Amino acid sequence: MSGWEEEPVSRNLVAVVSSALFVVFAAALVLLPTPFVTWRPGQTVDVLASGEDGQLIEISGLPVAQTDGQLLMTTISTTRIDSSVSLPEALIAHLADDSDAMPREAIYPPGQSSDEYQKEAVAMMDSSRDNATVAALRAAGQTVTEMPMIAGVVISGPSNNILKPGDLIEAIDDAAVTSTAAVREAIRKRTAGDPIVFRVVRDGSTTSVTVTAAKGDDGAPSVGIRVGVGYRYSPTVTYRINPDIVGPSAGLIFALAVYDRITDGALVAGKTVAGTGSIDAAGTVSGIGGVREKIKAAERAGATVFLLPRSNCVDVGPTETSMRLVPVSTFKDAIAALQLLREGKSDEEVPTCG
Repeated sequence: MSGWEEEPVSRNLVAVVSSALFVVFAAALVLLPTPFVTWRPGQTVDVLASGEDGQLIEISGLPVAQTDGQLLMTTISTTRIDSSVSLPEALIAHLADDSDAMPREAIYPPGQSSDEYQKEAVAMMDSSRDNATVAALRAAGQTVTEMPMIAGVVISGPSNNILKPGDLIEAIDDAAVTSTAAVREAIRKRTAGDPIVFRVVRDGSTTSVTVTAAKGDDGAPSVGIRVGVGYRYSPTVTYRINPDIVGPSAGLIFALAVYDRITDGALVAGKTVAGTGSIDAAGTVSGIGGVREKIKAAERAGATVFLLPRSNCVDVGPTETSMRLVPVSTFKDAIAALQLLREGKSDEEVPTCG
């Protein structure tokens, strides 16, 4: 009889243990972080609009035309670097049409802190604005002069608090320099302890500063700077975009906004145009991430035309949209496409993805 009495107890114990394990497993699925981040459609910003402090992109020093319509920069909403994603959340994002789950290391390099990531993203946004401004001015026929520029200053180096990032170098010891190679060569010709006079353009004004050369790690004279390429032009372009929006992918839209304002014949012409794509100073448009999410964001905002890097057409996949997806490889491609659409040209004359 004892065997018959113990069987129900054994079954109950198994059921209790199974239920407990199920609860633990379910909790683990929900609570334990996964090595993924999610991408979802983010906000859109009409860069032709005005904010509390004035136009989001303000141009002075040139005649500015009035524009109508909207030109939307698009963004994605990404899991923060200091946040985690559960497995169910990652699966839902991966399976949905308007979102995705990405390996965390593809977005946030291992070992990178939140502050380091933010600084890098802000620097990319700053570079995007500079490149967009130069590309737009060049396309509009404005004079842009390429010059060597202070790209970084070593905090412990002899140039700290003397030279500043963004300084454009006109001359070293009264000898004009027109390239980064010329700057490096002029410094190499000096000796540690020598004073070196830099004539730079800073905030639109020319000034001269003196830096005492030190001995570098390789024994050569050094002033503790990193030199890159900068640009000098007469107009002033001020961006008042929300500082929380960072990264390089708004470059194409920034350039179109500047170009539309300083040239005759509105590009947008009453339409709601959106887009994405990084741009360099020569006007080359390069691919970006999150294009499907940005398409959805633009569609929700009422856009009818979406400009994107030609290389991103393959990433659109089966995304369904009522918008016209116009691929471009250069800034001139984007201008030409919008001009054709403004003139009501046939579908065959304006490229599309697919």
